[in-house]
Amino acid sequence: MPPEVPHYRSLATPLVKPSPPSSPESQFNLPVGRKYFRANKSMAIPGRKLIPYVVFILASISILRLLRIAITTSSSAPPLPALQYACSTPSPACDKAPSHTSRSQKVQQKISAEAPSITKKEYELLSDLIKRKAPCNLLVFGAEPQYLKLSSINSGGTTIFLEDDPDRISAAREKSSSTQIYKIDYQTPAKKAYKLLEHARKSPACAPNPEMLQNSSCKLALKNLPHEVYEIKWNVVVVDGPSGHSPEAPGRMGAIYTASMIARAGNTTDVLVHDVDRTIEKWFSWEFLCDENLVASKGKLWSFRIPGKSNSSGFCSDQIVAIE
Repeated sequence: MPPEVPHYRSLATPLVKPSPPSSPESQFNLPVGRKYFRANKSMAIPGRKLIPYVVFILASISILRLLRIAITTSSSAPPLPALQYACSTPSPACDKAPSHTSRSQKVQQKISAEAPSITKKEYELLSDLIKRKAPCNLLVFGAEPQYLKLSSINSGGTTIFLEDDPDRISAAREKSSSTQIYKIDYQTPAKKAYKLLEHARKSPACAPNPEMLQNSSCKLALKNLPHEVYEIKWNVVVVDGPSGHSPEAPGRMGAIYTASMIARAGNTTDVLVHDVDRTIEKWFSWEFLCDENLVASKGKLWSFRIPGKSNSSGFCSDQIVAIE
């Protein structure tokens, strides 16, 4: 008996005619593709024709979904950044701004206040300095949570914090009832920095004269601080307040200027300014603390060493020419 060779025939293609009878030997001699050619060809043609239609349908669905998402997003999201930028300077349009702008600014201010201000390496630079100076007189503009540890490092010395945020003051007093922290108010927004710098360069009242600080007519002088600030000879002054994180927020112009005046009233005072990556902190540090006095830096923290009663005629030896 010759071996049986299976015949593959599709039930869905009745038009395929059976092959004429042939001998078993001729079946084995035929190429494999020839035995299955007709059935395979009739099955493959419809599938190839459908592929372009399927691809087109799927692509159309994807495009429609993307258009729907884009339309929904653009219609529901208010342009908060644009409104905030438009109101960074006083104008009639800002008075008519929607109420959600002020709410969003308050939320951003709260987030900025809760975020860590000083990094680990920056804090190490500051704390190492306090350890070398302790016990000493330490004045801090700002009450970041990390700074509260400085009171214990400066055991036996005097540590005073100046803060304008009531929430931070409450939090500091809850952690340590013995912490000396005073509530102060800053009246000058950061957006007035350039005009104040121009005023300081032109006005003789802003020249270094620590004895006249409380009665100074210089617009940068902070005259509403606790009396201890003016009476004590400070060894270290840290400027990390007020926030100055937006044009409308209180800026650090007066704090840096006042720190430079306080430093020149003593023998030798170290003044540290944080956030020097920002324009105001950088400008006013160069102007009133002088790059010639820069002794150390780490990250966004600069450390200046100010000789007592130095440069009575000007703050820096290479003082910038007054703005015309």
